[in-house]
Amino acid sequence: MVAVVVIREYDAKKDCHAVEAVERRCESGPAGKLCLYTDHLGDPLCRIRHSPSHLMLVAELVLVGDEKEKREIVGMIRGIIKSVTCGTMKNGSDQPIPIYTKLAYILGLRVSPSHRRMGIGENLVRKMEKWFSESGAEYSYMATEKDNLASLNLFTGKCGYKEFRTPSILVQPVFAHRVRVSRRVAIIRLSPHDAETLYRRRFSSTEFFPGDIDAVLSNRVNIGTFVAVPAGCSVAATWPGSGRFLDRPPESWAVLSVWNGKEVFNLEVRGASRLRKALTGMTRVVDRALPFLRLPSVPAFFRPFGFHFLYGLGGEGPEALAMMKSLAGFAHNLAVDSGCAVVATEVAGNDPLRRGIPHWKRFSCDEDMWCIKRLREAHPYFDWTKSPGGEPIFADPREI
Repeated sequence: MVAVVVIREYDAKKDCHAVEAVERRCESGPAGKLCLYTDHLGDPLCRIRHSPSHLMLVAELVLVGDEKEKREIVGMIRGIIKSVTCGTMKNGSDQPIPIYTKLAYILGLRVSPSHRRMGIGENLVRKMEKWFSESGAEYSYMATEKDNLASLNLFTGKCGYKEFRTPSILVQPVFAHRVRVSRRVAIIRLSPHDAETLYRRRFSSTEFFPGDIDAVLSNRVNIGTFVAVPAGCSVAATWPGSGRFLDRPPESWAVLSVWNGKEVFNLEVRGASRLRKALTGMTRVVDRALPFLRLPSVPAFFRPFGFHFLYGLGGEGPEALAMMKSLAGFAHNLAVDSGCAVVATEVAGNDPLRRGIPHWKRFSCDEDMWCIKRLREAHPYFDWTKSPGGEPIFADPREI
């Protein structure tokens, strides 16, 4: 019998159940330990479907013998391509001009535990990179946990990637009660057009800013963009439009957008003991029964739950942190209304606004690891892979 591994494009009609089976095998943790399971809601393409250009590949093991051949999917990989800001230049004006590049992103690489150490993961990456290059991508990057040595060894040791950025993933449980939002802050919801104007004028020079921000803001999964300003100021009474707002902004303000991850996929924590489940459930019972006490409680993580993702965070002025904290509280209450269990975001590790984002350290990740690779030379005098970090980043919600 001859065994051959074929890398081909995912076929939704015949591959869906097999792909989900591999996902389950890859996400099952050791006995007695917690593991995070992702429910794609019957759509393996859900994490890339909202991106402008995407592809999913599967690794199929084909066994050929005297009898009928047997086929089994043993791995998969997902990839997207988009235009993002990779740097800035000056042309004589005070405002930096963004430099855009065509960036590819690898996510959802899985190989069945029984078929690892056979080069399947590397072959999937190479095949995906071939599509990236043929599509004109200039760079490719991926994200993983800093302690995921197997993933880092594959990408940095075999595929030519280098460690690039270490943003923080901040996670806040959604309580049963609503949190208080300062009365000294007014929160304004922007139209997609106004939100696009604000982001392009103020944040287009931010690293990883997507060139198609209008598509993100108008997506049906996007809940909205919200600006916090001092209550009582003229902007709070009558919104003048983003253009005039930025021409004469208040002394302090902040902005964020909310993406409804619940509509994309759900999460579930598995492997918890009955005692752990009972203790966390008790905190919820008390919170629901006595909401006026505003006691922190742990949501039902041990069954499928949804989440909201905060992105496009920014602000200016001496009270920007307070404004961001009020926006985060407002976003928490939106999640309460929609039945989500978590509010999460991703920011640069040294982003000054990070301190205004409530989160639980035990659920958060101080250093996510982003690795990057240059696929071809587009700008002869600029290599993004060698640029220093330290600046804010724009986390695209389509890539969570």
